[in-house]
Amino acid sequence: MSALGSAGLVAAARLLQAGQVCVAEPGDPTAAARLAAATHAPGLVVLDGSLPRYSLRRAQVGLVTAAQIDAFGNLNTTVLGDYDEPTARFAGPGLLPDVTAALPTIVLLAHRLAAFVERVDFVTAPGGLSGPLDRALVGLPGTGPIAVVTDLGVLRPDPATAELVLTDVHPGVTVEQVRAETGWPLEVSADLVETAPPSEAEQAALTSSAA
Repeated sequence: MSALGSAGLVAAARLLQAGQVCVAEPGDPTAAARLAAATHAPGLVVLDGSLPRYSLRRAQVGLVTAAQIDAFGNLNTTVLGDYDEPTARFAGPGLLPDVTAALPTIVLLAHRLAAFVERVDFVTAPGGLSGPLDRALVGLPGTGPIAVVTDLGVLRPDPATAELVLTDVHPGVTVEQVRAETGWPLEVSADLVETAPPSEAEQAALTSSAA
């Protein structure tokens, strides 16, 4: 069962384009990529997120997940709590830092207060670090994650501040619900929209993959 639900998987899939090459971590990222390939994005090539680093040279977009994300899109898959005495320690970063450093990245993550924190406990992979100029100052290209897709909606970085802003909510979800599960004062886009429900083709693909 997807942590994002059908609305989240569909919203993530719609961010991919026909003919792209994407690298996707296992789980919801791969499911979203396969959904895109089965519906609106023929020719989409999905690379396994466990492939060697040189495979990133072919990719144009990454789909990843994490244990924590913060207001600037920094990601943590290393430890929860203090590094030396953590409350939880994870297997390690894998390709995550390489993907977020090299590619426009879509983060897929269930929207819960424990995961959406003001500052991650450990920066496994940088997003905007702490502002819009920080990545360039340390020699990283791009801006970090281009979108964070959750079971409640979609967040995108503000170009002026690099802080994540709520741009989309899924049907039946309120801004108050999203803010209640976010560990920083979440800004809301003036152009907030509601994501469209799955099309017939998307619903058929979702049903087929669940069978």
